[in-house]
Amino acid sequence: MVFLFVQLMDSSQAEHSILSSEIASERTLNPYVTGTSVVAIKYKDGILMAADMGGSYGYTLRYKSVERLKPAGKHSLLGASGEISDFQEILRYLDELILYDNMWDDGNTLGPKEVHNYLTRVMYNRRNKFNPLWNSLVLGGVKNGQKYLGMVSMIGVNFEDNHVATGFGNHLARPILRDEWHDNLSFEDGVKLLEKCMRVLLYRDTTAVNKLQIAKITEEGVTISQPYSLKTFWGFSAFENPTVGAEGSW
Repeated sequence: MVFLFVQLMDSSQAEHSILSSEIASERTLNPYVTGTSVVAIKYKDGILMAADMGGSYGYTLRYKSVERLKPAGKHSLLGASGEISDFQEILRYLDELILYDNMWDDGNTLGPKEVHNYLTRVMYNRRNKFNPLWNSLVLGGVKNGQKYLGMVSMIGVNFEDNHVATGFGNHLARPILRDEWHDNLSFEDGVKLLEKCMRVLLYRDTTAVNKLQIAKITEEGVTISQPYSLKTFWGFSAFENPTVGAEGSW
């Protein structure tokens, strides 16, 4: 009887360990609801950032009012492309970080460089656990007159620059920014430049949607625009018959 009892205990423990190991090994193998490119630039008074509001389930535009630009503390602005639920988890991490920083009540607050460094460690740490947060993040801000703009990928690759972009924006928007960006951009010119980039992305990115927000951050704080649409023109001959002259096309 004792031997049977021990056998039953061993089998139940083995079953429990198998189940717990299966649960512990769950990973996000593919993103589900995703947002596309974020584009950001420095301008003479601070940082400008743009993103559309689409949330795509595969290639289906499932949600049309997803806000992907959020303030992070007093001095930082965060934009994200990729998995929306992972972005929400990152916002929860940042809320805890800002709350913990405020609890010290020492008159000092985290600046954009510190928040960006924190995000690089979070993304790289999750990558090393083979459980990445499926996002590319753009972090910009202003503190003590110093403008800061950087990005970090889902595996922790990060850099700082005068203009950054994620997703298709890396391929389609940054060439425009390299040609037209300069140090002394006014707010109006910066918005026009971002709108030009977002219009190109709307034409060429199948998951982009014509409903966007532009956010700015200066020493005074964060301002995020109401959603609006861009004027577009779809009558280009290359759009009407894109395969004309293409060898082997139908």
